[in-house]
Amino acid sequence: MKHKKIKKTALIVGSGVIGAYLAKALIKKNFNTIITTRKLKNYKKNYKKLNISKRVEFIKLNLNHVAKISEILKKNKPDLIYYFAGQRSIPQSFIKPKATYLSNHIGAKNFLKVIVKQKLNTKFFKANSGYIFNGEKSKISLSSKLVKPDSPYTRSQIASYKLIRRYRSLGLSCYSLIFFNIESNISSKDFVAKKICYSCREIKKKRLKKIILGNINTVRDFSWAPEIVKGIYLIKNLKPQDVIMGSGVPMKIKDFIFHAFNFYKLDYKKYITFNKKFFRKNERLKIVASMKETLSLLSKWNWKTKIYGKQLVYKMCKDLD
Repeated sequence: MKHKKIKKTALIVGSGVIGAYLAKALIKKNFNTIITTRKLKNYKKNYKKLNISKRVEFIKLNLNHVAKISEILKKNKPDLIYYFAGQRSIPQSFIKPKATYLSNHIGAKNFLKVIVKQKLNTKFFKANSGYIFNGEKSKISLSSKLVKPDSPYTRSQIASYKLIRRYRSLGLSCYSLIFFNIESNISSKDFVAKKICYSCREIKKKRLKKIILGNINTVRDFSWAPEIVKGIYLIKNLKPQDVIMGSGVPMKIKDFIFHAFNFYKLDYKKYITFNKKFFRKNERLKIVASMKETLSLLSKWNWKTKIYGKQLVYKMCKDLD
């Protein structure tokens, strides 16, 4: 008699964009996929956009409630836990420093404590940020030095980066996923890439006259979310470690603007203006990933990013949500 294969379970903490794309990938791999969210409304929106809202289970969770975390893990015994909760905006972190620290560090710590207590055989993946490394003079690698915290956001992410390393030294299967600017059509307009593309469309439709920006000479690493999550999924096959995930391709915000306006056949110089409040104090000019080590780690599966630069901008504008 043939035994029915037991499906594995993946738990994604946080209902954001990257988690939604990862959930879609996990469903295709036949995982039971569970999403925890603190939001009281609109928490399914990203999943509805990807047509998977009815194929995942949603559980409301306050990251401060250790007893609830314990209950969820005891009941579901997930094989994979992706901690993608976290306040990601640097400006917002100054407004909400406690919430930023809770979501990026304390919540992850609470999960790790429960994993240890329950002696769970699970792999734990924590989203982190390339902003925690110094990369002004070269691309950021795992050998790059950590920055001196200049915001509640970087302070919380550096703390969580060290937390993952500490628990890994204790024998837990912990990974830090170092993300850069991961973009998609369903990203929030609060972030610069989506803001630019959305504003261009509104200008083209004559519903907006100008786009207000800060420093457009900064250089960033923009990558495409559906490609990145394919790499994230493969990382589970590696031994526990820190892994950088980006495109490795530098792009000036000014060039991103040029391509976005060009897509709509507009001259960007006629439609952009600047406001001092969008110029961040001590803003770093360059934050770009070195993908050499990651490409080597994932070479067995021939993984690499193919969508970046002009192609990425055009894809965002073409299928803009």
